[in-house]
Amino acid sequence: MLRLSRDDARRLAVRAQLLTADRPASIVETIYGLSAVQIEPTAAIAPSADLILWSRLGWPYQPADLRRAVEVDRDVFEWGGVYRLMSDLPLLRHEMAAQPVSGAARRWLEANDRFRRDVLARLRDEGPLRAAQIPDTAQESWSSTGWTNNRNSMQMLELLVQTGQAAVSSRDAKGRLFDLAERVYPDDLPDVAVEDAARERAERRLGSLGLARAKSVAQPFEPIDVGTVGEEAVVDGVEGVWRADAASLEELDALGGRTALLSPFDRLVFDRERLEALFGFEYLLEMYKPAAKRRWGYFALPILHGDRFVGKLDAAADRRAGVLRVTAIHEDVPFGAAISDAVDGEVRELARWLGLEVQGLPGS
Repeated sequence: MLRLSRDDARRLAVRAQLLTADRPASIVETIYGLSAVQIEPTAAIAPSADLILWSRLGWPYQPADLRRAVEVDRDVFEWGGVYRLMSDLPLLRHEMAAQPVSGAARRWLEANDRFRRDVLARLRDEGPLRAAQIPDTAQESWSSTGWTNNRNSMQMLELLVQTGQAAVSSRDAKGRLFDLAERVYPDDLPDVAVEDAARERAERRLGSLGLARAKSVAQPFEPIDVGTVGEEAVVDGVEGVWRADAASLEELDALGGRTALLSPFDRLVFDRERLEALFGFEYLLEMYKPAAKRRWGYFALPILHGDRFVGKLDAAADRRAGVLRVTAIHEDVPFGAAISDAVDGEVRELARWLGLEVQGLPGS
């Protein structure tokens, strides 16, 4: 069994998430390394997928590059709330075929088979379409206590995407457009056996995390555990057994660190228990809290410096005023001159990428 210091465990995780000084060269390379990029349209600063890609690629990345990769080149597709490489589609076919896993959703689909066929016919004749453009001919209404209650056209489209019959063709300011899967997904991708697909997905996931639990809290569509792939490892001062991407350990000394501002939906911070265990970093996205109860801000960005999280950036993009307004930089550890300069520099880089002036930093 491997025995890792906490320093090595952190560096392994940071390297796996492409946050070292050696940046990836393209969107495809980045998504391959991360295995999945979370989609969250909240844009207090920028949508999550754009923040995630910018934090890896730097200023050359622009949101139009991602749109082109999705809508024109078809190198990237959307499924399960994340962006993925189209070349990974064969690894997901078996999971798509098993959807929906909810018994209630399965019964609703069966009860609305005519509606399902109506929606697919409408997409075939007129697609790509928004949910609002598809007439609701449901035989049985979708029942929910949440926002999907009675939203039958949207719910049917969601389930058709889950099952691989439809696909998200594009996104714009008004939301998603849907089309038949056969017009979005290529038809020349190989078939992969179910066991091989599951193992390859687990190996890719471990490669993107560096260190993960064999079992963890269940997540919809994109798990955060890795089963039996990798090697068993323990981390000094951390309870339990992990699975490690041992091949990456040999490269740790060769890769320098850097400072990065991360999305609250970044995979490095998404698993809060892992974040505290390995990094000793407490973080909570507070956009759902009343303003008076927030400690760090509505959409505070975790600040990574080298292999440690050192604070949170409370800032918002005011595009009408043309400024990135910095309300506070919360220091989890006292910033020396080197950290302060690095963080200020990264905030200015963020503003430059957004095309905004910085307001609220010393000297800005």
